Amino acid sequence: MASSSSKRSSPASAASTYIFHLVWLSAVSYLLFGALYNGYKIRLGAIEEYGPVIHEFDPYFNYRATEYLYEHGAKKFFSWFDYLVWYPLGRPVGTTIYPGMQFTAVYIKQYLLGDKMSLNDICCYMPAWFGVIASFIVGLIAYECSLPQNTGLNILTILVDIAKGKKSDEDGNVIMGFGDKRLLGLSSPAVECGLAATAFMAVVPAHLMRSVGGGYDNESIAVTALCLTFYLWIRSLRAGDASSHLYGILAGLAYFYMVAAWGGYVFVLNMVGVHAAVLVLMGRFDRKIYLSYTFFYSVGTFLATKVPVVGMAPLKSLEQLGPCVVFLGYQVLYVCEILRKKHKLSRVDAWKLRINASIIAGIIGLAVILFVAPTGYFGPISSRVRGLFVKHTKTGNPLVDSVAEHQPASGKAYYTYLHLLCSAAPVGMIFVMKHFGDGPSFLLVYGTAAYFFSHKMVRLILLTGPIASVLGGIALGRISVWCLRQLGFGAEEPEVEKKEDPAIPNEGKAVAKGTKKKKSKKAPIPSAQSSSSSSSLSGIFVAFDKAYKSKEGLVIRRTVALLIGVFFFVSLVSFKNYCWRMSQGLNNPSIILKGQKQNGEVVVVDDYREAYWWLRDNTPEDSRIMAWWDYGYQITAIANRTTIADGNTWNHEHIALLGKALTTSEEEGYQIARHLADYVLVWGGGGGDDLAKSPHLARIANSVYRDHCPGDPTCRAFGMMDRQGTPSPMMERSFLYKLHSSMLRPGVKADPTKFQEVYRSKYGKVRIYKILGVSQESKEWVKRPENLLCDVPGSWFCPGQYPPALQGILSKKKDFAQLEDFNRGVSDEDYQKQYFENLANPNKAAQQAKRAEYQQQPKQQVDSSTSELRKPSQEEINAVYNNWADTDESTIMWRIISSGSSDELVSWLKSNPAIAFVRSADGRGPMWWAFEHRNQEMVKLLMQVGVPHTDKDKYGKTPVDLIGSN
Repeated sequence: MASSSSKRSSPASAASTYIFHLVWLSAVSYLLFGALYNGYKIRLGAIEEYGPVIHEFDPYFNYRATEYLYEHGAKKFFSWFDYLVWYPLGRPVGTTIYPGMQFTAVYIKQYLLGDKMSLNDICCYMPAWFGVIASFIVGLIAYECSLPQNTGLNILTILVDIAKGKKSDEDGNVIMGFGDKRLLGLSSPAVECGLAATAFMAVVPAHLMRSVGGGYDNESIAVTALCLTFYLWIRSLRAGDASSHLYGILAGLAYFYMVAAWGGYVFVLNMVGVHAAVLVLMGRFDRKIYLSYTFFYSVGTFLATKVPVVGMAPLKSLEQLGPCVVFLGYQVLYVCEILRKKHKLSRVDAWKLRINASIIAGIIGLAVILFVAPTGYFGPISSRVRGLFVKHTKTGNPLVDSVAEHQPASGKAYYTYLHLLCSAAPVGMIFVMKHFGDGPSFLLVYGTAAYFFSHKMVRLILLTGPIASVLGGIALGRISVWCLRQLGFGAEEPEVEKKEDPAIPNEGKAVAKGTKKKKSKKAPIPSAQSSSSSSSLSGIFVAFDKAYKSKEGLVIRRTVALLIGVFFFVSLVSFKNYCWRMSQGLNNPSIILKGQKQNGEVVVVDDYREAYWWLRDNTPEDSRIMAWWDYGYQITAIANRTTIADGNTWNHEHIALLGKALTTSEEEGYQIARHLADYVLVWGGGGGDDLAKSPHLARIANSVYRDHCPGDPTCRAFGMMDRQGTPSPMMERSFLYKLHSSMLRPGVKADPTKFQEVYRSKYGKVRIYKILGVSQESKEWVKRPENLLCDVPGSWFCPGQYPPALQGILSKKKDFAQLEDFNRGVSDEDYQKQYFENLANPNKAAQQAKRAEYQQQPKQQVDSSTSELRKPSQEEINAVYNNWADTDESTIMWRIISSGSSDELVSWLKSNPAIAFVRSADGRGPMWWAFEHRNQEMVKLLMQVGVPHTDKDKYGKTPVDLIGSN
């Protein structure tokens, strides 16, 4: 009867299991669709509010290049020399661009959507589409790294294997981790991990920041290519799959797409290369890993060299030679493995063979390097990459240091862009180390590198989005599955065959079916001491297991599971709401703003596009527009007018010339501008306008034109002197300040014989001046074909030249030498040394700059006459006097008074009388210091502008009290 009953219950049990699996699959499918749909909607905020509008600066260049490719085809695209940019030099666009995004957009337009959607709309929606695809691929990575066959090891197992010199699965056995099969060959908890990772990636701000609708930038598709490359690389390492190494070929193809999409391909290449090297150090090298990396590197590198902007860089650039060394090392190791097996070498002999082969290969490699290095074959490390290994603003390149995205990330930045994942990812890392394998080990490499580089450059927090989502997904998935099992949803944790040694805890792993256990020739006889120890440990594990499976243990487990479930629900809802709030800011296009009037009315500020439309509709087609390089892409794409420079920043010296024109005196700037431009466009309105950026412009100019800020590489003499926006004398004289503040500040007016204001935007964000007296001779000279510098007669590659009238200013330039550019054979050690010193001690640099400015003034300007001194308003005084802090201003003021330079004090008080009320952290200010140094003349000067001598510092002392103390 028992047997009959068993047979009858078996079909019922199978049916219930099937129904459960079907419900499970339906739930997973529904949640996956919900996560992807949520990820798509969260990226469409700007499109739904403003329509399909391209954002930011770089996306406008990308869109213009896409239009050109669509209208002219690939052949003309790769031979496109654009004379509307970088006037008068021009730029060979097709060979200096990563064209993957443009080709993708054109392909979608021509072959998928056709007339159903305009090219502009496709470009606006592409970041959202690829953001969803990247989210799904991240889920695949988490799934692959959670499969039972890929997670049968742990960190301790690997360490033991390294010590033994033999892999635990060397005989072909697949050590299985925890998991159970479901429908369609899917595995739990791998599916749950993948689902959670997808949900995280779909909304995490670190990914949203570069994948919102309208953000048509390279990173929007590059992150997808990065994730796909990493997934296929991990997939090629799957245990128990004899043909998985073929995925290495697909990984190489995905890497090629990554190369075509973004310059960050260097990170992808190095991550795979480093992981391949780590696998060797872990003792995991075998035929599969060899073939996977060989296929990946061979296919990927061959195709990468076909991208014009990359060329032979993978085999020449120091940034990319590491993976090449790993590739060559793999060939040496594989040959050694063949010889080891062929000759059945012992472990010692095998290591001797590997060492000898490595030495020979190293000698050959060194000889090749010594032979080709003098020829300039090897390319230097770029300043941006170098900046990842040094403190921010100390790359030695002021152009790189001026970019806000290149500053280091703070702990607050990580929380801003990762939020919940800041806590979940480390937990996921612990799970990965416990459920370890060849594929999951990549997550440790990726996570470590992503944190290191993003910590150096806030822009690279973008790289942490995928890995944080994967690790967070693994943590959430595994813990959630455990909780559901305690509550009766899903199969119980499988019983695993006990190991022979009772002292070794059961790790929940079993050897895959179809493998045979080898019998040991001789079993060791345990000693009495080891037997006692084993019995003790065994007793502990047995007691724990008994308590865990008891009724009381079940109650505790279910209670804990419920508490964890509630905690997860609250945390995830909070995370989702936070991401949606963040998306509102990330979705806003910088080219269109929302503002609020004093009466509370919300208005849309579209000043920038309206200014560009004005240029398009009201200026001749051959007009040249001078503006800082940030706006070059937008001016060219929207106004269709020639610009001096843009965000490509390929020519440091040309940008320095532009910076020189904008930050030098009005007269000298005009003499440069009239030979290069017809109009000047200036951003105003406060915030990040041109005046706020101008100190960086001056610094960049000085890196090439050393007479711009003599002896001051950081140009501390150019900038604001106080919080009230008082310009330094150098800034006040500048071309940019005159145009920016003309008729807006008392006494500031652009020379009407040189400039005519022809446009001012509705809300004052943009001003456009027409340059009077433009040199038509220089303009015509640049246009003449005979003045182009073609590489060969009849070639499309024909850069322009500067007009002869600019040779006087150009003769003063000194080409900027990168610290890392060893091929040029020149160095600029004195400049770099002083640049670093000034950055390290900005107060000292500022004081020296002010002294130099004072010394360069004509004698009649440096008199001690106090007739022009005025008392500042009470509002000006309150803004300074009530703020006790050690600042640059307080330090410089203390040094001026300490030095007894009354003339210098008078000069500063004339330009900014409120500075007399500055107070340091101890509550003391100029009046205290003047009494302390018994300088009666300075006391009278300070009293003349209204500084009291009866106030007290934080110690309760008045300025007069300091006389008695001395």
